[in-house]
Amino acid sequence: MSTPEYKRFKSATIRRPDDVPPATPLSWHVERFSEHDERLQARSLPEDFPYEVERGNLGDAIAAIALRESMHRMIEAQRGSRIREAMEMGATWYEMAAALDVTPDDARALLREWADGQHRLHRGDVERAAGNPLGLSSERHAQVLALTELGDNEAARTAAR
Repeated sequence: MSTPEYKRFKSATIRRPDDVPPATPLSWHVERFSEHDERLQARSLPEDFPYEVERGNLGDAIAAIALRESMHRMIEAQRGSRIREAMEMGATWYEMAAALDVTPDDARALLREWADGQHRLHRGDVERAAGNPLGLSSERHAQVLALTELGDNEAARTAAR
């Protein structure tokens, strides 16, 4: 990868989750985290380890923590939209609950919370966005909430698995 954004990300000093540019792909996070993590793991190798290794330092430890937190935030922020997508593609609440390791009702609550937040975002963004607001419109919000009314073993009717 040699895009300017990738090069900037690879060379940036990461000390806080917010040091990671918005919309940085998760794969870039993981790659960079792995590099720091490997150096940190090399610290536990014996001093007379027969191969050349680069041992981690405090900068690696802080960067690994900040990158992990940035990844965590990104994954959490995408959870609701991924639940919506899976349900619209035909998942059942039993499947969703298993994937999330929660009960079907807890999975429904996660989707409701996400949908309500996206609806609030949309209402607040309509005037600023000039025809392309973020979030869920009232109609789309209702469609997503309708998914929460499906039975535990019921798939959306319009879904294509």
